[in-house]
Amino acid sequence: MNTTVDSSLLLRAAAAAAGHQRFETGALYVVATPIGNLADITLRALHVLARVDAVACEDTRVGAALLAHFGLAKPLVALHAHNEQAASAAVLERLARGESVAFISDAGTPAVSDPGALLVAAATAAGKRVVPVPGPSSVLAALSVAGETRGDGFRMAGFLPSKGAERVARLLSLLADEMAVVLLEAPHRIESLAAELAAHAAGRRVTLARELTKQFESIVTLPASELPAWLAADANRRRGEFTLVVHAPMPRAAAAADELPAAARHALAVLQRELPLKQAVALAAQVSGAPRNALYAWALAQRDGGDEAAEGG
Repeated sequence: MNTTVDSSLLLRAAAAAAGHQRFETGALYVVATPIGNLADITLRALHVLARVDAVACEDTRVGAALLAHFGLAKPLVALHAHNEQAASAAVLERLARGESVAFISDAGTPAVSDPGALLVAAATAAGKRVVPVPGPSSVLAALSVAGETRGDGFRMAGFLPSKGAERVARLLSLLADEMAVVLLEAPHRIESLAAELAAHAAGRRVTLARELTKQFESIVTLPASELPAWLAADANRRRGEFTLVVHAPMPRAAAAADELPAAARHALAVLQRELPLKQAVALAAQVSGAPRNALYAWALAQRDGGDEAAEGG
């Protein structure tokens, strides 16, 4: 395959798609890049990278390889977790001269569990325009396939502390929330995280996404209590980069409803064909001995609409 020709065609397509949009000089562009599959780069990202005067990178080697793949070459500025404050000053000098600069992390959306937040804050404080160029994100990719339906939003937690006591304390704090929690983890600590989730969140479901968008991508959703055994069953499951969605805790009534005996569910199903819901639940509880709250929660779960909530108030 002729990479130069393909890159040229792609860059022309990017210019055709995004060329009509306003491109500002002296602006910082925060550009999301692929998390593994290079085909996920957006046309707008390519157009911006082609037009800026310089590119700040979390790792210049990774940034240079990405740009070269698409037939681009730009002056690069190293900006990572260990030099972000000093490197931000260098970027601000470029912006002050009227140059436009893009910032890219090694993968995904910058400043989300990656460097970039200090740079963005410094540019904003200096009165410079900061322009987001959205795109790939392991967090949103994992959430989109988690099937999380119970949570009221989610909490992006990123990487936990590496030290034992601090790590567990942070995890327990996150698990206290009544919402889904998104965690990132490296391969050398995934077994430890799985054991901690099994110990402290056994009743919650976890979606584990490994190597998202890459050739050996795998996604599984299972109870946290089963996660260590699932990882131990195949060494390949412990390789790569991990994004985990710890699902929101199931409401107590719904959890109890899942454990209702079949006889109690059958009795309630028969009774509510002939009686109002509250009365059917009361009689089913009396006949079966099952908790009224659990019976009521189960009945609501069987209905399509939400009008019944008012009936039980």
